[in-house]
Amino acid sequence: MKTLFQCSTLSQFLKWIFMVFVSSRGLAMSSTSMQTTFLANATRLSLVERVTSATLTTSFCLMFLSVNAVMLFALRSKSVFRETSRYILLYNLLLADTLQLTFSQLMYLLSTARVTLSYPLCGVLSTLTSLLSRMSPLLLVVMSLERYVAVCHPLRHASIITVRNTMWAVLAVWAFCFFNILIQGLLLIMFPFEQLQSLQMRQPCNSNAMFLVPLSELYANIYTYFLFTLASLTIVFSFVGVVLSARSAATDKHSAHKARNTLLLHLVQLGLSLLSVFYSTIMFFIYALLNNVNFSQIQAILFVCFFLLPRYLTSLIYGLRDQSLRVVLVYFFLPSPRRVSRS
Repeated sequence: MKTLFQCSTLSQFLKWIFMVFVSSRGLAMSSTSMQTTFLANATRLSLVERVTSATLTTSFCLMFLSVNAVMLFALRSKSVFRETSRYILLYNLLLADTLQLTFSQLMYLLSTARVTLSYPLCGVLSTLTSLLSRMSPLLLVVMSLERYVAVCHPLRHASIITVRNTMWAVLAVWAFCFFNILIQGLLLIMFPFEQLQSLQMRQPCNSNAMFLVPLSELYANIYTYFLFTLASLTIVFSFVGVVLSARSAATDKHSAHKARNTLLLHLVQLGLSLLSVFYSTIMFFIYALLNNVNFSQIQAILFVCFFLLPRYLTSLIYGLRDQSLRVVLVYFFLPSPRRVSRS
């Protein structure tokens, strides 16, 4: 009964992801005019509103970065973390999320401060942000397959999931993401920049502003849909394999239970990443509903929830679930009375 409930919850979650995919395509068709109106109203925000939004998001960003920095340090502090495949994968996932958190906050502050960049500089920032945001789903795929092999093929886990193979898998993820960025760069070259009077942009820098040719936006949408569909199917495949293996008498029930919960967390993390991808579309939709309401604070809160919070939850959830990493987090953030007395 518990397994049926989890499978039902899983199917509902996948249905929600599919509905987001379908609805986002329809919203994207009419988002151009809404985006123009939204940006025009955003530039009329008062100084107090802009300072409040910047202070709110920056405070959360610094708090999240401090936790992520501790986790990154912990994952490189001991040899057991550096020589274990799942910790290596977690380190790369956390590194990508931390860098994306930093670049996202930087672009948000530039937009809030009404700072316009040149097309080349904006292209570099948006490219790095896109590169890092697309890495998380692929790393979750590799992490899911690692848990699948550990439970379903325990005798072959040591020979398949080696440190060497893990590093090759991480390099393959980076190479795949760089290849995607290369294609986007080649599509961007198709835009006739020589016909512009100046390379200075007239609107704040964001990923949508760099879709200068229709083919570039079409490719980005297709790649995003393919990436998240692939990640969802892989995690579901791993989850089903672990659930079926848990029924076998030869399988360690405790390990299978932990792997199943880990895969569910991977799926939740994938859903959070999906929210950040469609942040602009969701914002335009909310602006259309609240056209007569000044929602600068709402925009800041949604930015924290969609961009910053998911990158922080990676370290918090995975760190607290792992006993070894939990000790490190407690050591840094909950000092013992003995350490306090020494100071």
